[in-house]
Formats: sequence, C-alpha cells, structure tokens
Amino acid sequence: MCGICGWVDFERDLREAKETAQAMTDTMACRGPDDEGLWTAPHAAIGHRRLAIIDLSGGRQPMVTDEEGRPPAVLTYSGEVYNYRELRAELTARGHRFRTQSDTEVVLRAYVEWGEDLAGHLNGMYAFAVWDALREQLLLVRDRMGIKPLYYYPTPHGVLFGSEPKAILANPLARRVVDADGLRELMAFVKTPEQAIFRGMYEVRPGQLVRVSRDGIVKRRYWQLESHEHPDDIDLTVKTVRDLLDDIVTRQLISDVPRCALLSGGLDSSTITALAAKHLREQGHGTVRSFAVDFAGYAEHFKPDLTRSTPDTPYVHELARHVGADHTDIVLDSAELMKAAVRAAVLGARDLPIGIGDMDSSLYLLFRAIREHSTVALSGESADEVFGGYRWFHDPESVGADTFPWLAGGFPADHTGVERLLADEAARVLDLPRYQDERYRQALAEVPRLPGEHGHERRMREISYLNLTRFVQILLDRKDRMSMAVGLEVRVPFCDHRLVQYVFNTPWAVKTFDGREKSLLRAAAADLLPEAVLRRVKSPYPATQDPAYERALKDEARALLRRDDPPCARLIDPDKAWAAVDRPVGETSVPANRSPLEHMLQLDAWLRNYQVEIVL
Repeated sequence: MCGICGWVDFERDLREAKETAQAMTDTMACRGPDDEGLWTAPHAAIGHRRLAIIDLSGGRQPMVTDEEGRPPAVLTYSGEVYNYRELRAELTARGHRFRTQSDTEVVLRAYVEWGEDLAGHLNGMYAFAVWDALREQLLLVRDRMGIKPLYYYPTPHGVLFGSEPKAILANPLARRVVDADGLRELMAFVKTPEQAIFRGMYEVRPGQLVRVSRDGIVKRRYWQLESHEHPDDIDLTVKTVRDLLDDIVTRQLISDVPRCALLSGGLDSSTITALAAKHLREQGHGTVRSFAVDFAGYAEHFKPDLTRSTPDTPYVHELARHVGADHTDIVLDSAELMKAAVRAAVLGARDLPIGIGDMDSSLYLLFRAIREHSTVALSGESADEVFGGYRWFHDPESVGADTFPWLAGGFPADHTGVERLLADEAARVLDLPRYQDERYRQALAEVPRLPGEHGHERRMREISYLNLTRFVQILLDRKDRMSMAVGLEVRVPFCDHRLVQYVFNTPWAVKTFDGREKSLLRAAAADLLPEAVLRRVKSPYPATQDPAYERALKDEARALLRRDDPPCARLIDPDKAWAAVDRPVGETSVPANRSPLEHMLQLDAWLRNYQVEIVL
C-alpha cells in the first residue's frame, strides 16, 4: 500500500519543478510513512510514498526499468497483487529477470511484457501509474472494484494525478473550485463513477485505464460486470463460493509485516476471521489477531434502533473464543470522538465533508489503535453488496422504488442529511431530487441484461448492480481514507473480482434459498462459525448512543451559528439549522438525528480549511 502522485507536462521541463512535485508527494506521507521517492524527467515528475508490506528492503519506488538502450518505464504503485508469485514465474519463463522479491517489480515487468493489457493479468487491489519514456505516455490504472483510489486533473499541456485530491491540490495548476454539480455529488449520496467533487478533477473509474499522451486523454474499461447464465445448482454454488473464499483469504494473508482481522461479530467479518484463523493454523503461523470497536457503556445501555437490533460485543467475543483469536476491543468514549484534532484528522483524510461524524471518527481511532500492533488488516467490507445483505434488498418498497434503493423505503439512509438545512435558493439551484434521478437513470442504463430475464429476477440484478457499482464505492472510499490516514493497509476479500462476478450472476432465488439475507455466504461458512453468530441478523457499523456526544455536537453547532458570516452561510438556512440544534437530544433514531449538524460543521470546516471557492 502507498500513496502515489505525479505531473506530466508536454510543454515544460519538470526537472525545474521539483519543489512543486515534492510538495505533491509530501501530502501522501500518511499513506506511506516508511519511505519516499521522486523521479523527474523533461516531461514527467513521478512521486511515491511507501508503506512497506512485501520485500521491505527491495520494493523502493518509483521503480524504473533498466533495459540497455531503451528509455525507461517508471512505475509508482499503490496496492497489492495477490497473484504476483504466479505472474513472476510466468514472466521469468518469458525471459524477464528480477532484482527484488516485491509485487511492485512484477507489475512493472508485466507492463514491459503486456503493455496496457497487463491489468487483465492482475488479481488484487491497486492504483498505479506508468510513465513510458519511449512513447512519452502516461498510463493510469485502477483495480476492478475500485478498492484503491486514483484521481487526475487534466491541464492545458498534460495532467496531474494522485491517490487523493490533496496531492493534486498541492499543485498551483489545480483550482479549488466546486460548482453546482460538485455540490450535488457531495450531497446526493449516489457516488457517480468518475465524478470528483472539485471542478476539473476526475476519478479513474474502477476497472478503467486512462492513457495520457500528446494526443490527449483516452479512457478504456478493461473490466466490468457481465451477465451470464448460472448453470450451477445450490449445492455446487455454495461449494464454489466456499472454494473461492478459501483461495482468496489464503492469498490475502500474504505479508512480511504483522496482520490481523477486523471483527464486528457479524456474518461477514466473522467468516473472514474464521477463515484466516483456519489458514494460519494450517500454515503453522499461529493464531489470528482480531480487533473490534466498542463504546464505553455501549453494550450495557444499548437501545435497538431502526437499523441495529443488537450490540456487537457479545458476538465478537463468542467468535473470538470459537476460533481461538488473540482478540482486543478498542473502547472509545464520546470525549475522544469529539476531539477537535480527531475531527480535523478525519476531514484531512477525506478531503471532503462527508458528514457521518462519529462513524468516521471511531473508524479512524480504531485503525490508529490497530496500527500500533499490525500493518495489514482483513475486513468483511462489501459482503452485503455482493450477497444482498442490506435491508433494502429485501424491502418491497425499496426494491420497487424508481430510484436508488438506499434512498427509498423509509430507512435512515440520508447519512449526510445537510440537504435538510439548505437555504431555499441553494436547494432550488442544486435540485438534488432531479440530480439523483438523472444519476439513477444513468446507472440503470449500464446494467448488463440477461436475455429472457424478467420480473423480480431482472429487478434484483439491477439492485445488485447499483450496489456493486455505486453504494460500495462510498464504503470502500471511507475504509481506504480512514485506514491510510494512519498507515494501515486494509484488504477486502469479498471484493475479489472472481467472487463478485460469480455471485452477481447467481439468481436471486438461489442467493436467498433459505429465506434469509446472504443465504449463500451463511451456507458457505456454516462449519466455521458458532450458531449464534451464523444466525445473527445484519447490524451495520455501530454509532455511539451516548447522549453526551449529541450534546457536545449541538454545542459546536450553536457556536458556529453565532459566528459572523461563517463560510457555510451561503448554503445553510440558519432557521433550519437552529431548529435542528433545538430538537431534544435523542428525539429520533441515531445517527440520523445528528447527521445534518455533523455535515454542517464539517462543510464549514472544509470551506475554511481547504479555501474552497463555491461557484453556483
């Protein structure tokens, strides 16, 4: 894992712009605390910050080819390629010689061998750039599911790129302008592929490569979900899912640094933790280490809400005992969640005011605590999108709604909520319902159809596609930013493209063959988990229920509203904001009651700290 960035300009000598290129690289220090590098040539400056995971001494970057008499290819790479050993053997058989044991060099040699077609050979999570000095061409590549981020910003004579917007914004060529479409994307909760919030900035789409040359910018998809007939019966489908998970977890345990599992006591994380424990024992590597987040007094005073019927801790402990994990609870309190330094770190990691408050802060603090013990963590993220775990997969109103399912059905899905505080004119200009509808139509038009598929099966393919290409990006982005802010690599086994493609084409009737959510995963993990964990109802990532947190939040909001002309004043209606502040603590479900104020505070801090220019 690492942070990458760079600058290509076909009209100037970037060897004379090292200071700016270094400033871009320095913004990625949190993603790569172990090492740094900067490579410059007449028309390219390539930066890298390294988090050392494999071949700790040999994987320095940017990595450069050394073929005699040939201009170099230069790689800056973030991620892990889990089949790098097989690829190394194949490339060696094709005549390539290796100087290191790193997967980075495998990716570089794969480019030399296969050019743009290298991405089709890779299994993993990655975002990388290759500057080909012979062709004077830059290639940007992102993994199939978009686990690792990659942004770019076209300039008059080239492009800027980086793992995060902050790397691009460190270059004076990038303007910190956000227009109406940027605000719509920020508030609509739809995560449109390729759309970045800052005007002129784009995100490389999952499964996409972007080629930059003197002729301009060309984009190409090298992978996307496809629809195929599913010939397997239930037994074979369950076996295939289990076989895939066995292979995936085994591959993703590869590391030269300490690793662990994130454990919530739910089906998803428990399956990954149990598989990791099984494979580590079989390989003679001891027991698995696991970590969970908890809040002071949470289990003792837990109150069920619309989305969470049980606290995590009892299930976490049962699973940890069952698999013999070396387990640690990271217990947080409201004072820590509300610390100004923590909230500033979250905003700095996100680069954007996402506004989900303590659910970001607690994840950041969890990862920070884990980083003291481990450098790699396996997560159960994305199983709900793959196997159909969310409530909106099973709610008839959500399924039948003519919009994104997470925006329908009466569930508290408005995690931002700031639209409820918008001034009337801002709400009129942004017209978020229209934007959401346009993006929904755009997404629906992409769905790969299966001939003859109709009715409920057809609709559930659509729902699955929307979750796998839109909603999952919201959570993967959050996971990446909070983990990399502290230099922790989080791997996501359920995002292996082989598993995603296989389950996507499994009929909905098979995915729910036992009448419950995630039937396939439950059946595939039946021999691994204790009964209580196996049968537990889906419970999302926890939010604190401590009234002290909400009171502190409202105190901050009052202070903001009493200031003279705060940056967010152009967008926010003060009367609506005061009404939210004055609403009694705990009046409605958590965290939906807090989300408008969380977002207002973060929006104001973002406009101020990032010196954002709003253009409506």
